[in-house]
Amino acid sequence: MQGFGNRSWFAGVTLAFVLVIAGCSTPRGPAPVEDRGTMTRAPAATVPGGPPITTDANGKPLPGIENYGKPGYYAVRPGDTIRRIGADTGQRWQDIVRWNNIENPDLIEVGQVLRVIPPTGTAVAAAPAPSSDSAVTKAVPPQPAVVPSTPSSGAAKSPAPVTASPASPSSGGSGDEDVGWIWPASGTLIAGFDEAKNKGYDIAGKAGDPVLAAADGRVVYAGAGLRGYGNLIILKHNNTYLTAYAHNQTLLVKEDQSVQKGQKIAEMGNSDADRVKLHFEIRRQGKPVDPSRYLPSR
Repeated sequence: MQGFGNRSWFAGVTLAFVLVIAGCSTPRGPAPVEDRGTMTRAPAATVPGGPPITTDANGKPLPGIENYGKPGYYAVRPGDTIRRIGADTGQRWQDIVRWNNIENPDLIEVGQVLRVIPPTGTAVAAAPAPSSDSAVTKAVPPQPAVVPSTPSSGAAKSPAPVTASPASPSSGGSGDEDVGWIWPASGTLIAGFDEAKNKGYDIAGKAGDPVLAAADGRVVYAGAGLRGYGNLIILKHNNTYLTAYAHNQTLLVKEDQSVQKGQKIAEMGNSDADRVKLHFEIRRQGKPVDPSRYLPSR
């Protein structure tokens, strides 16, 4: 009986020790998006035409909700971070923080509405001047653009910006259409554009092959923070077009850096991909477009 009692005491101490260790190992740290409990939702009949989230659990209106649906504003979704929203909209995340008077960039609320274009009269980093074979002659009002849809099947879906539907390239009279594109890599095309499955081109190559800027532009994102893209670069060419270069082995440019058409910006790799390749996308006002309509024949 005494032995049984000792075993019981030992088992109890062991269990208590395990529970203490488990409690200490609980991960801590702030989430990138603050979700303050259950949000108050609009009646089902009004959801399609109005904001699905208007107040927090305490009935307090969410920051910026009065601007929901306006061009140039973005409603925060679960999983968003300021850095990702900046990449999605082609803006510096530091500017978004400043335009919205955000005290802590790590705490934004689901449903909060953020300004993602400069307020009138606000200076921002300008895109580089066009090269001799680019005829950008007329500026257009800034429009938010969304980051490319993730080519990986397991990647998170990018949030849609609050913008009007873009016009087709042929309908616009802006010089922004005259970019003067080139191919970003010399390898074989292994996957073409498919609006449902592949939002751009997949180009084969060897690890370390050069990845070139398809046109003059400014780096608005360079990093590996977007799941499914690996080491990713996003260039903003003007107020209409963005390009994305994914799965790189090495990134050779930094955010806010101006680049020239044909400049080597990365080395091809297989980061977050099943093989060495470049995933390349052209986005027109946030919408993926078929690169064959823009790249020269080869």
